[in-house]
Amino acid sequence: MTDSAVLRRAVPGDAPATAEVWLRSFAAALPTVVRPRSDDEVRAYIREVLVPLRETWVAEDAEAGIIGMMVLDGETLSQLYLDPAWRGRGLGDRFVALAKERTPGGLALWAFQVNKPARRFYERHGFTAVEYTDGAGNEEREPDVRYVWRP
Repeated sequence: MTDSAVLRRAVPGDAPATAEVWLRSFAAALPTVVRPRSDDEVRAYIREVLVPLRETWVAEDAEAGIIGMMVLDGETLSQLYLDPAWRGRGLGDRFVALAKERTPGGLALWAFQVNKPARRFYERHGFTAVEYTDGAGNEEREPDVRYVWRP
């Protein structure tokens, strides 16, 4: 369990470590998905857009530092990424509980179809697949699925 990790709103100083978590997590979870942006472009996006302009949350462990991130944008849950070493310890569960608490009317999200572990995770948390696409609408051009959760 990750009871020692604190979930809190991200501050500008968190952007570098948050970007590294995103990069490690994406590489580990989605090795077959072609990223349209370079590592430096991802770092800039997190630093210049996600942290200052979105409701970005991080999980921070006293010893390991930033180990996870989640972005809420209205009713959209996006960018839920965990450091690979911290997967399977309840951290994702805590992020989803926080998202549901912050947006009690319901949530929606997109997941790549190939990301079976993430899809099982969201389904376990009450999300229902409502739309499947061929990927034409996302930057990666990767088939995805839209999930919704309603209380």
